[in-house]
Amino acid sequence: MPDSTPTTPADRTWAWALGALPAALLALVAGLAVTGAAAPSPLFDPGAFVRWGLPVVTVLMHSAAALAVGAFALCALVLPATPRPGARTRGHVARPSRATAVDGRAWARAARVGALASVVWALAQLAHLVLTLASVLGTLGGPGYGAQLQQFVTDIELGRNLMWSTVLTAVVALAAAAVASYTSAAWAGVLALVALVPLSLTGHAAGAASHELAVSSWWMHVGAVCVWAGGLTVLCLVAARLGRDLPDAAERYSRTALWCFVMVAYSGVVNSLIRLGSPADLVTDPYGRLLLTKIVLTVALGVAGWAHRRATIPAIRAGSDGGRRPGAPFWRLAGGEVLVMGAVIGVAVALGSSAPPVPQEPVTDASPTYLITRNPVPPYPTPLTYLTQWRLEPVLAFAAVAAVVVYLAWVVRLRRRGDTWPAGRTIAWVAGLLLFFWVTNAGPTVYGSVLFSAHMLEHMLLAMVVPIFVVLGAPVTLAVRALPHRRDGSRGPREWLLALVHSRVAGFFSNPVVAAVNFAGSLVVFYYTPLFELALTTHVGHILMVVHFTLAGYLFANALIGIDPGPARPSYPLRLLLLLATMGFHAFFGISIISQTSLLAADYFGWLGLPWGVDALADQEKGGAITWGVGELPTLALAIGVAVAWAKDDTRAARRSDRAADRDHDAELRAYNAMLAARAGQTPQEVPGSAVGGEERPTPES
Repeated sequence: MPDSTPTTPADRTWAWALGALPAALLALVAGLAVTGAAAPSPLFDPGAFVRWGLPVVTVLMHSAAALAVGAFALCALVLPATPRPGARTRGHVARPSRATAVDGRAWARAARVGALASVVWALAQLAHLVLTLASVLGTLGGPGYGAQLQQFVTDIELGRNLMWSTVLTAVVALAAAAVASYTSAAWAGVLALVALVPLSLTGHAAGAASHELAVSSWWMHVGAVCVWAGGLTVLCLVAARLGRDLPDAAERYSRTALWCFVMVAYSGVVNSLIRLGSPADLVTDPYGRLLLTKIVLTVALGVAGWAHRRATIPAIRAGSDGGRRPGAPFWRLAGGEVLVMGAVIGVAVALGSSAPPVPQEPVTDASPTYLITRNPVPPYPTPLTYLTQWRLEPVLAFAAVAAVVVYLAWVVRLRRRGDTWPAGRTIAWVAGLLLFFWVTNAGPTVYGSVLFSAHMLEHMLLAMVVPIFVVLGAPVTLAVRALPHRRDGSRGPREWLLALVHSRVAGFFSNPVVAAVNFAGSLVVFYYTPLFELALTTHVGHILMVVHFTLAGYLFANALIGIDPGPARPSYPLRLLLLLATMGFHAFFGISIISQTSLLAADYFGWLGLPWGVDALADQEKGGAITWGVGELPTLALAIGVAVAWAKDDTRAARRSDRAADRDHDAELRAYNAMLAARAGQTPQEVPGSAVGGEERPTPES
C-alpha cells in the first residue's frame, strides 16, 4: 500500500543539516586567519597538527553537543512518542495514528540522532583533552607523556575541568543509549547541559577578572545555542517523518527558539562587556571584528525566526491538509538557518581560540580578599551600600526576570478568555521575585562572600522571606489554569509541570513533615560540613546553595499556607504545631552559632584580611543573631497565614453547611434528633425541636 504522507521539501532537509559542519569549519578557518590564533607560537609551539587540530576538534565537539542537546530537547518538549491505542495522556485521549508523527517515527529518529551525537561528543571531548595537553606542553606524546597526562588531570585546574567534562559526556552517551521515553529523554538533556558546566570553567572564563560573571554567562550562552541550533538541525533530520504534524512541531520549536535567542543575546552582551575594553574594539581589533561578525549572524537568525513565526508557520499550517509541497518556504528558510548556525559555531570557536582586547589574566590585586574571592573588596558595609553595591549573576538574574514576565503573561491570558486571577497573588509574586533578584545580585551576595553575617542575611531572606511571597503567588495553580494542554501525546510545559508535581520524588519532598525536616535539617548539614566552604569557594556551589534553600523554603511554606498542588496537608492545629517545632529548631541553630567558639569555614573567613578590621568570630556571632532574629518575623507571618486560612476554612465550612441545610430542610439535624430519641426510647415526635413530615414542631411550653 503506498504511503499517503504528502511529499515535502523536508525529505531533503538532511542535506542542509549535514552542510552545517562544513560551514562551521569554513567559518573557523576564516576566523583563525583574521585573528592569527593558529599562527606558530615562538615558545613551545606544538606544531601545525595541534594548532589546527585543537580548534577543529572543538568545532566537532560543540556541534555534537548541540545535536545531542537539541535531540533530547525535541524528544522531551516537541515531538510525540508512540502512544498505546486509546491511551489517555493526562486527561485526553491521543489522536489515532494517521501517517503523522503520532506513530513515533520522528521521535525515534530524534532519539537515535541524540544517541549517536552523544558518542561523537564523548570521543571529541577526549580528543580535546589530549590536544589541550599537547598545546600546553608544546608537544604531542613523547617520553613520560602518561605521567604528564595524569598530573594534568589531577593537579592542574584546567585538566581537572576537562577530565570532568570527559567523564560527564561519557555518562551522557550511556544515558542517551537508554532513551526510550519522555522522562529518560529529559534526564539525558539535563545531564548534557550539566556536562557543559566544566567547559564553562575553561577558556577565557577561567582567567577572566569577572570570573563568576564569565562562567555563568558562557554556560547560559552555550546551553541556549545547543538547544536552538541543535534543535533546528535535528528537526530538519526528522522532518520527512513528521507528516501532517509538521506545523505543530515547527510552532513548538519556534517558541523554544525564541527563548533561546533571548538568552543567547543576553549572555552574549554580558560576555562582550567582559572581553572588550570599549565599543570601538568591535571595529579596531581583530577579535572585535570577529565578534561583530557573530553578532550580525545571530541577529540574522533572530530575523529568520521572526519570519517563521510571522509567515512561514501559518503558511505551512494552512497547507498541511493538502498540496504537493506544503511548507516549502519554511524548509528553505530552515535549511539556510542551519548553515548560518554552523557558521556561528565556527566563529565562536575561533573567538575562543583568540586573544580578546581585555587581557585574560586577572587584574593585579595582591589583597588576600581578592586572591580568595576573586572579587574586589567592597566598601565598608552600610544600609546604603547594601542597596548600591551590585554584582550580576546572569543565570539567577535572568531566571527572576523571566519568571515575572511569564507569570504576567499567564495572568493576561486568563483575563483575555474571561477568567480572573487575584491581584494580590500577582503582587506577591512580583514582590518575591524582585526580592530574590536583589538578594542574589546586590548587597547581600556582594557582602555575603566576605562577611558571615551578610551571608546569613542572604540565606534567611532566600529560605524564609522570598518563599512566603512565592507561595502566596501560587505559580503552579496559575500555570495549570493558563497553559494549554496537548492532544497528541507529547509533553508541553503543562504536562511536564503536572508530571513533576505528581511524581513520587516531589510527593516525598512536599510531604509536610519531610519539608519541615529538610528545611531545618539542611541548616546543620550545610553549615557543619565542607558544603559551606564549597559554596563559598566555587560558583557552582553557590548557585546550588541558592536553589536548594529557596526551594526548601517554598516546599515548607506551601505545606503551611499554599494552595498549589501537593500531598494532603495536615489539619490547621497540626500545621501550627509543625511550624512552632521547626522554628524552635531554627532558633536553637541560631543560638548554637552564637555560642560557637571556633570559626566556621576558617580557611576562608579566617584569611580574608578585610581592611575594615572585622573580627571574624564576632561577625560569626552576629550572623547567629541574625539567624535567630530574622526568623521571628517570617515565623509570625506564617503563623498569621495559617490562622487566617483556618478562619476562612471554618467560614467556608459553615456556609456550606447552611446551604445544605437550606436545600434539605435540616435533614442532618433531624437525623441527629432521631438518633437521640432512639437512644432515649422516645419517638421523634416526643423530642423537643424535632420535626415530622419535614416540618418542625414547636416545643411544648412547660
